[in-house]
Amino acid sequence: MNSNKIAVITGASRGIGADTAKLFARKGYAVCINDVSNDVAAESVKDEILQDGGHCITVKADVSVASEVKRLFETVDRELGCLSVLVNNAAILKTQCRLDEISEERFDRVLKANVMSCFLCCKEAVKRMSAKYNGTGGTIVNVSSGAARSGSPNEYIDYAASKGAVDTLTRGLSLEVAAEGIRGNGVRPGFIYTDMHASGGEPNRVDRLKEKIPMQRGGQPGEVAEAIYWLASDNSSYATGTFIDLTGGL
Repeated sequence: MNSNKIAVITGASRGIGADTAKLFARKGYAVCINDVSNDVAAESVKDEILQDGGHCITVKADVSVASEVKRLFETVDRELGCLSVLVNNAAILKTQCRLDEISEERFDRVLKANVMSCFLCCKEAVKRMSAKYNGTGGTIVNVSSGAARSGSPNEYIDYAASKGAVDTLTRGLSLEVAAEGIRGNGVRPGFIYTDMHASGGEPNRVDRLKEKIPMQRGGQPGEVAEAIYWLASDNSSYATGTFIDLTGGL
């Protein structure tokens, strides 16, 4: 199938990524759902999109590995067509602890999964979108975190550091390719109800902390998906190097 609107969404089998994939499909995009391990969940998202009349494919790939990223994008080229939107959502989170308890192996793994993946996918997207490579333009939205600003002390300093790097990458890339037809922006979600908190060892973390949020509630993945879609769409045509904080006022 060839479509004028094609989106690659990494880490799209659950949470923010899954809601983003469904929203883009409802808006008429052909969607590539990427995930590294949860085949059942990825296929479930795909089935829901197909049942609603949308079009999508699933591609299992570890987006922190260059060869697998190359295979992912080549599959999209072949099966969907010319890339319009990249949403870098894939990320990992480890169990809550202090910085002095974080091992070198853990720190390296978190940065590779969260930062290297974003870099590698951006690189492949630019090669397809940029006027420098005879592309017709496109948009990139990187999913960061409110942790990039808070630092997440006593919980996930390694995760926070990785998202700070994503912010810097987003800003630098957006300025570098602005004249080549590519817009790059980011979203920084705060306390969102997703399964990721279980990975940190506290599934009910949002409920524990929601009273500290000015809006007195946690956010929903769909609320983040709407911001991602706005940044990817022509409605935000003059926005590049911009970040939307989705933190309930924090």
